[in-house]
Amino acid sequence: MNSPRHRAWRRALATALIVASAAPAAPAAPAEIPAAARDRAAHALSRLSFGSRPGEVDQVAREGVDAWIARQLDPQRIDDSGLEARLRGLSTWGLSTAELLAGWELPPEARRELRQKGEGGGAERSRREVVRAYADQMKGQPRDVADELQQAKLLRAVYAERQLEEVLVDFWFNHFNVFSGKRPVSFLIAEYEREVIRRHLWGRFGDLLRATAQSPAMLVYLDNALSVDPEAAKRLREPMGSGRRRGGRGFGRNGNSGAARGQADAATAERRLIANRRTGLNENYARELLELHTLGVDGGYSQRDVFAVARVFTGWTVAGLVDKQPRFAFDAKLHDAKPKTVLGERVPGAGLDEGLHVLARLAAHPATARHLATKLARRLVADEPPAALVERAAATFTRTGGDLRAVVRSIVEAPEFWSEDLRRAKVKTPLEFVASALRATRAEVRSARDVVRRLGEMGMTLYGCQPPTGYADTADAWVSTSGLLARLNFALDLTAGTLPGVTIRLRQLGSERGGEPTREALVARLLPGPVSASTRATLDAGDDLSPARVAGLALGAPEFQRR
Repeated sequence: MNSPRHRAWRRALATALIVASAAPAAPAAPAEIPAAARDRAAHALSRLSFGSRPGEVDQVAREGVDAWIARQLDPQRIDDSGLEARLRGLSTWGLSTAELLAGWELPPEARRELRQKGEGGGAERSRREVVRAYADQMKGQPRDVADELQQAKLLRAVYAERQLEEVLVDFWFNHFNVFSGKRPVSFLIAEYEREVIRRHLWGRFGDLLRATAQSPAMLVYLDNALSVDPEAAKRLREPMGSGRRRGGRGFGRNGNSGAARGQADAATAERRLIANRRTGLNENYARELLELHTLGVDGGYSQRDVFAVARVFTGWTVAGLVDKQPRFAFDAKLHDAKPKTVLGERVPGAGLDEGLHVLARLAAHPATARHLATKLARRLVADEPPAALVERAAATFTRTGGDLRAVVRSIVEAPEFWSEDLRRAKVKTPLEFVASALRATRAEVRSARDVVRRLGEMGMTLYGCQPPTGYADTADAWVSTSGLLARLNFALDLTAGTLPGVTIRLRQLGSERGGEPTREALVARLLPGPVSASTRATLDAGDDLSPARVAGLALGAPEFQRR
């Protein structure tokens, strides 16, 4: 398994992956399906899904590629109950943020002890001992939330029938990236992805933009929850006692309930919590809103606009920090109510409406149309998308008021999408590679934990991208000797049956009747398109290659790394 000859194969294949190129000689397609129809189906599946399963290329070719795409663009027509049955095996699946915090977050006493330990306060117990001491108060440990979140994403990519939706969820999550490593974002991501990304990705961009701006996950990740008018911060940084006395005067003498007074005290406490952690304005969200989420780096804004937009969004914060019910809130007492100028337009002080107005204007801006059209075309067509395609997609965005379904349709129906020159032009990200390998082998994933770990080794920890850019989907981010060698090792472990939690049946891949799979049948199933002479030579390197090794080398081949 680790002989000099096998190590040489791995080194040769890893090097070949870096200069991956397709060449002649595709395996013969079934006679009843025209080669052109089969090629078209294979291309659609490579770009609009996480890869084809055995027999799926022929199935889509028989159904008609246009009909398959139409269904993928209207995913509510597709039954995905099989995927949901798998996801129900995860204890945290489908739970709200409040339920996750109530069941899996460390109690305040445990967090206080760990904080003292981190500050050199003399706490004697280790972190593991602290967590164990409070285990009876929790349904699970905090890391379980992030772990099952990652597993769910992998399972969706592999088993969803609504494949285009999963591709676009991945795209939009990276566009509006949040980082699970920043507390308490890992508890907020499930609801963020479910209620913000998935709910809006087939609608209008303006609605999606507003939903992200008001999401607790985004507000915490980019620190806007802590961004306040500096003058407001000065007023609020004072002893709690005087604040309570002043707050009490607002209730009148003849009586509001104790519950109402308690709510007011909690609001005051949360307001001071924000003010004491930040002394004033935070520009993080404003900068990423302009540079990444809407206009793009060359979208025509200036640093003055960043500063003005940051002022617009003061007071956009998160309520419920005390009672574990995180939700968006606008706090006028933290807001800079003075007029601003954004992109040459005077924005009068209007509280919450200022932010809604700026979001709507950015969503409709021509630079936003071009920026989003470029990114979608890059994801679906080529790292350097054709200019004419980008212009048409941007025009569709503008004409339809940011209808995202219409923009995606305009790209996948464009001649550039189907261009022979641009087929296999995209290198798969680690997630795309791993999911496509599991799909191509019809793997049974009983536990995705080890697969998720291997993705981290390839440089793509799910929900673990710290910069707001999200993970890149261009070749330069992923083509390296170490990264591609990690892919080959994963492929060989998968087909050898040594990947924990995952099983495959090679006989079903290489023989319709369940007999010993032949080399030719395995290659035809796993590499349905053209196979280069160098890859063919590697796969034909010796008669002693087992079916498992042939399958692993095929999955590690340059042709399988491209889509």
